[in-house]
Amino acid sequence: MKIIYIVFITLFTVVVISCTALPTCNKNQVLAMGGMNSVVDEDAFAQQRKRMVKEQIAYRGVKDKRVLEAMESVPRHLFIPEEIRSYSYYDQPVPIGFGQTISQPYIVAFMTELLQVGSNDIVLEVGTGSGYQAAILARLVKQVCSIEIIKDLGEEARQRLKQLGYANIEVMIGDGYKGCPERAPFDAIIVTAAAEHIPQPLIDQLKPGGRMVIPVGGVYAVQDLMLITKDESSEIVKTSIIPVRFVPLLRK
Repeated sequence: MKIIYIVFITLFTVVVISCTALPTCNKNQVLAMGGMNSVVDEDAFAQQRKRMVKEQIAYRGVKDKRVLEAMESVPRHLFIPEEIRSYSYYDQPVPIGFGQTISQPYIVAFMTELLQVGSNDIVLEVGTGSGYQAAILARLVKQVCSIEIIKDLGEEARQRLKQLGYANIEVMIGDGYKGCPERAPFDAIIVTAAAEHIPQPLIDQLKPGGRMVIPVGGVYAVQDLMLITKDESSEIVKTSIIPVRFVPLLRK
């Protein structure tokens, strides 16, 4: 009986120590992902992300291998409020608070591919949102400068990106119509909200040879996703790509 008792106490102690140590080992992961349930779901999210890239993005014609790899590697669900995280990999935009949305995965990939960015490029993003588009770009370029007009949203994105280890993204609070002249010129510019017209400061801040992707149109009108190119002589060419629907680009 004494031997059985000792064995029982030993096993009980091992179980207690193991259960106590588990949360400690995963503490940083839990903090980054918003709760223990998220840790458990990571494998499921990874499978959803892989299926998203195959069925929603590559199937529709996005071919850039670097873009597809970025879309598969960035954990989209960590840029979406926890209470609606189950919608992270659906083929639709998702609200992120403050009247803003995160674009559907295909549109994010399609706009990113249109930019044709290189690994040494410096890119301006107008409309940080939750930080997802910036995170995608960060895997493709040297530096991302992102502007968000809604202070609380921008600060949340800055903290989220820092926590997730994106060291080559700078999030600024300000009016995206004015761009970021102190960091200009840019190899590429992406605007993630619809402007009523193409802001001249953004055209001015685009390098010769650069490309800008921007949705243009009113809130209740058909918007056009526009590709703006500036050749080496600084001549501007504007091309309408596809009809889209974005939240309006806010101004101060």
